[in-house]
Amino acid sequence: MGTLEFNDGVPTVETARTVRDTLDLTRALNVYNNSFRGASALAIRKGFQSIGANDNDVVIFSELMDSHSLFLTANADTVYYLSAIDLSKGPMVIEQPPLGLGTINDMWFTWIIDIGRPGPDRGMGGKYLIVPPGYEGPLPEGGYFVAHSKTLRVLYAGRSFLVNDDPKPAVDNIKKNLKIYPYTPGGFGTSIAEALQGEVKLEQTPPVPETRFVEATGKVFNTIPPSDYGFFELIHENVQNEPATSYDVELSGQLAAIGIVKGQPFQPDDRMKEILTEAAALGEATGRSLNWQYAVSHPDWAYYPNSQWRNMLFEGGAFFETPPPMFKKSGMFEPLPATGARTLDSRTAFYFAYTLDSPGMIMRIPRVGSQYLMCFLDAQGTPFDGGKTYKVTLPANIPAAAFWSFTLYDNQSRSMLRTPQHYPRAGSQNFPSPAAKSNPNGTTTVYFGPEQPQGIERGNWIQTMPGKGWFTILRLYSPLESFFDKSWQPTEIEVVE
Repeated sequence: MGTLEFNDGVPTVETARTVRDTLDLTRALNVYNNSFRGASALAIRKGFQSIGANDNDVVIFSELMDSHSLFLTANADTVYYLSAIDLSKGPMVIEQPPLGLGTINDMWFTWIIDIGRPGPDRGMGGKYLIVPPGYEGPLPEGGYFVAHSKTLRVLYAGRSFLVNDDPKPAVDNIKKNLKIYPYTPGGFGTSIAEALQGEVKLEQTPPVPETRFVEATGKVFNTIPPSDYGFFELIHENVQNEPATSYDVELSGQLAAIGIVKGQPFQPDDRMKEILTEAAALGEATGRSLNWQYAVSHPDWAYYPNSQWRNMLFEGGAFFETPPPMFKKSGMFEPLPATGARTLDSRTAFYFAYTLDSPGMIMRIPRVGSQYLMCFLDAQGTPFDGGKTYKVTLPANIPAAAFWSFTLYDNQSRSMLRTPQHYPRAGSQNFPSPAAKSNPNGTTTVYFGPEQPQGIERGNWIQTMPGKGWFTILRLYSPLESFFDKSWQPTEIEVVE
C-alpha cells in the first residue's frame, strides 16, 4: 500500500484512492474465494450444454469418466450420471434408481438432499420432489422425498458401482429407472380426502416422459471456472440466473461492492477490471496454497501425525462449520458442539479442487459411504515430478469393504491426468484397468511414473508424464473401522531411486 498520508487526521486524496483500491481488491478476493462454488456449479451446467445436454437431460459416463473431460477430481471407478435440473416452471420429480448414491446441490453448491444409499431411500430407489424457491402451490401428502431449493436450477449427481467389474449392469439399471419430469399437483401423492379440503384440484398424472441420456465417456469438455477476469463474468451470470435470496447477505454485499448486483449490468471500468484480474490471480494462488502447501496455514489438516495424507473436511464437516459427528458402537451418532464459525480456509481449499457438497462425503461410519485422503507432496515435502518414479505401500487389510483406488490429477486443471492410459487409476477393481495385485505379505504397492517399472504388474502402476506435475486421492469405499481409528496408515509416497 505504501505510506498513507494524513493532514491532522484527514487523508489526502491519494491516500483515499489507495484505500479505495485496497478495499476493492480485498472484496474482489473475498468474492473469488467465497463464490468459487457458484462459478463451479454454473461451469458444470455450461459444460453439459457444450456436449448437447440440456437442462433435465442426463449426462452419463457408461464406460466411466476418463481424462478427456475437464472435471474437478472426478473418479474413474464408478458410473457417473448427472443432470442440471430446471425448476423455473415448478417442482420437478426425480425417480431415483436403486443401488445408487449421490446428492443434489443448488447453484451455489449448497446441499439440498442426498440420494441413493446416503439419502432417505437408502439405496432402494424412490421418488424425489425438488421444490423451487417461492413455490406456493400444493404439495403431495406422501409418496415423495420432498426437498426445497433456494435456486431455480439444481445439480443432480449420482454414482453407481460396477457389478463384478462390469459397468453395464449399473448403466442398464440407470437407463431403465431414472426419470426426471415435472410434478403434477393433485396427481400421484394426493388423496381424494385431501382434495375434499378445497386446497387442491385432483388431476390425472400424465405418462412419464422418456429420459434423454447424453453419453459423455471420452468426450472433451470443460466444467472448470476460469481463473482470470472471466471468473467474475461467470459469477455475474449466476447471480442474474438465480434469486437474490439464494445466497447469504454477506456474499451479496461483497458482490455488490465490486459491481455485481441482481438485475443490473456488470460494467467495470478499466481500473476495476485490472483489480478484478489481480484478485482472480490472488484467489487462484489462495486455492493452490491451501491445497499444495496446506501445512503452512493448517498443519491440523494432516490425517496422521507428520504425514502428507490429509483431508480438510474433518475440520468443519460437510457444511464447513462443525466437525462431523462421532459414531458410537451403539450405532448412534454423537454430534459435536456447534462452533458457530465458518471454516473459511477449508471451504476455499475444497471448492478450488473438488465439487458438490454432501454430509455423506465426510462421515465416521464404518461400511457406509466413502472416505478420501489427498496427497500433494512426497515424503520430503516436494511436489510430485511427472518425470520421476514414486511408490506407496498400503498395509494389509486395506479398510475398504467395497473397493479402493488411487487416481492421479493434473496440478493445473485438477482434473484426471492426461496420459496414454486415459484412466489414470489403480485399485482393487478390474475395470477400467487391471486390479492391483498384493505382495506376498498382504501389502499392496502402487507405482507412479512415466514408464512401467520392470517386474511390476500393469495394475500396480499409474503412468505420469514428464513435465507435468500431479497429485493423488486415495478413495476407500465402504471404509472400515481401522481407517477411522487410524490403526491402518499408508506409507508416504516416496521417490524410487
